[in-house]
Amino acid sequence: MNKSVFIALVSLVVGALRANVPVTVVPVTAKNGMVVAAHPQATAVGVAVLKAGGNAIDAAVATSLALGVAEPYGSGLGGKLMLLYFEAKTGRTFAVDAMDAAGSVDVASYLKRPEDDRSYGYGSVCVPGLAAGLWAAHEKWGSRPWADDVRPAIALARSGVTILPKTREFFVEQEKKLRRGDLEIARLYLPGGRLPDVDESLRNEDLARTMEILAEKGRAGFYRGPVAAAIVAASERGGGALTLDDFARYEARITEPVSIAFCGHTLMCAPPPASGAALIFPILKVLESETFGGGPLRTAVNLDKIGRVWRIVSPAVSLTIADVPESRFLFEKLMAPDSIAAIRAKAFGPPEKQKKVAKTDGGRIVEFPGTDESERLAVRAESAFAESAMAATTHFIVVDRAGNIVCATQSQSLHFGAGVVPPGTGIVMNDSMSNFTFIDDKSINCVAPGKRSRSTISPTIVLRNGRPDFAIGIPGSARIPTALLQVLFDRLTLHRPLAEAIGDTRVHYSLPFRSDDKEAFEAEMSFPHADSEALQKLGWRVNLPEKAGGGHHFGGINAVQFNADGTLIGYADPRRSNVAAGF
Repeated sequence: MNKSVFIALVSLVVGALRANVPVTVVPVTAKNGMVVAAHPQATAVGVAVLKAGGNAIDAAVATSLALGVAEPYGSGLGGKLMLLYFEAKTGRTFAVDAMDAAGSVDVASYLKRPEDDRSYGYGSVCVPGLAAGLWAAHEKWGSRPWADDVRPAIALARSGVTILPKTREFFVEQEKKLRRGDLEIARLYLPGGRLPDVDESLRNEDLARTMEILAEKGRAGFYRGPVAAAIVAASERGGGALTLDDFARYEARITEPVSIAFCGHTLMCAPPPASGAALIFPILKVLESETFGGGPLRTAVNLDKIGRVWRIVSPAVSLTIADVPESRFLFEKLMAPDSIAAIRAKAFGPPEKQKKVAKTDGGRIVEFPGTDESERLAVRAESAFAESAMAATTHFIVVDRAGNIVCATQSQSLHFGAGVVPPGTGIVMNDSMSNFTFIDDKSINCVAPGKRSRSTISPTIVLRNGRPDFAIGIPGSARIPTALLQVLFDRLTLHRPLAEAIGDTRVHYSLPFRSDDKEAFEAEMSFPHADSEALQKLGWRVNLPEKAGGGHHFGGINAVQFNADGTLIGYADPRRSNVAAGF
């Protein structure tokens, strides 16, 4: 490291400390390429591919698959992927939708099954999308042979991944699921019948062999042939609804992200069925002209102001976003100037102006903002599940020397997904059926064969004058959109350095679980006591569930900033085992 870079890093760290943020995020600077991912071995794999001449997509394929090895609870071949790709030569941003899809489920009989079947076992498993998403992205933009990009993850699975302290914490949290009855997941992740120790090397030979087939045959190596057959056979034995035809028919979609203009920037985010943008973007637009008193974002007055908008927008998301053709249109209606004005009036205007806005869409009523008690009750059960379940998700970013960017979030839904591994595959399967709506068969997100379930994952790329400013994302279930919301506010409205915005006290809003309860405000324990009391007086139920930096309730943000001189700055939030590295 040269002297100037060292001085810059010291200055940034000292600045963060002076800003009194509870979590120190140490920036990493590079010129030619950058990878930020949730495990050091996965980050190293991505950097090695970049150094070997691969582009951002090549390194993303390698990093994604390596993360599936390194974080078996968080993501992998058994789960989903939403990937944004900024193509430097054209300035265009694409979205690769590889979300998990329901199999050939009989909806009427499925709704009668025990609730537990929606989050554990083969009845909760959807057709995984990740392999198809990586293959589609590589076919369109990759520069190296597919097999070359897959091989590093094969080697990692075979040689073993190191168990880090935070890795083990997630194993401990899910020990009950690992011991629940599936022999394969117990064999792989409870070696010798015990939890793996910190610094232990954990191998998965079955997964290495599965990825060898993937390397040789590409997409067909997962969705046809012995791998698909093994998954479907296990599903049939376990009461699932997956068929070989479901696998053969699955395709990733290359589409466009949703976007808004905000404070001189263009924000690009994951499209439906990802729902994060539908919460983040309206709140940003409603509050775009606010100054927040010229001071910190995290005061009781400012957080109540944001929360008043959040409580209106949040139910509208459940009425807007799903895997249906009209969802983008409904999103545009939600973002229309008259809708934003109505939300603002409802949140801040005098009572006589706080009226419901109703719009007719194809004969049915779509209400923006819809916040009466009947609508809140309609989404409460779905929201309660999302709030109480910490999703198993990971986020990574790759930037190559040409300026191409991959900003991707991938997930199993819950930690260790459905808690099952089809024998011989080494693949932890998702439980994405849990992300559908089951309490209302008229819901836009109601389960249906082949449908992709809604998800809060929200990879985001921010442009200024058509050029990348920063890319950002985070795991954390319902806390994903609110985490990104506060960092975007901090950075774009209050002009705080990203290290401060990421490291400051994390906050979140949630719907009450009971109809007679208050809406909740959550924060890390570093949230000031005086502000906590002030929020309670304003009507919020305040919860402080963990110490700052704990990373269980509040996930770890990864980001890359693009400087005018061409340098890259990577930010790896230590709330998880994130690592940034470049060259």
